[in-house]
Amino acid sequence: MYWAIASTIVFAFMAITMVFVRMRASKKPTNARKIILPPIFMSTGALMFVLPIFHISWIQVLEALVVGMIFSIFLIKTSRLEIIGDDIYVKPSKVFPIILIGLLVVRITIKIIIGSTISVGETTGMFFLLALGMIGTWRLAMLYQFLQLTKKQCA
Repeated sequence: MYWAIASTIVFAFMAITMVFVRMRASKKPTNARKIILPPIFMSTGALMFVLPIFHISWIQVLEALVVGMIFSIFLIKTSRLEIIGDDIYVKPSKVFPIILIGLLVVRITIKIIIGSTISVGETTGMFFLLALGMIGTWRLAMLYQFLQLTKKQCA
């Protein structure tokens, strides 16, 4: 039970941090590297699956990734890039923090429901994959938008 509470607190802290990071990022131009690196850095967390406690079935992997991709739709819809001068910026969205907090509440609710039927290790693994699917899909959409704007800039 303590692990479930601790992991929820850590995720909540990460979500709040993400809101502030996103607000600061909108003040500086972006590039492909800044868009791609966060999911790559996050993917190192997959090393948890080396330990047997975190092993999950392939159907659980698929479920977590699909739910993450569905959640990413909200992030994609609230993330816009714009050309200002010669640079491309992430356009700040007033609803982004609300969406992120809403996703946090939904995720915690699902975690409480699922946590009562499967082990903490499996839950942790599934929610890591959910987050990776969500952030990876969101960042791929941002990269696509960035590349489209870069093409427009060059034309």
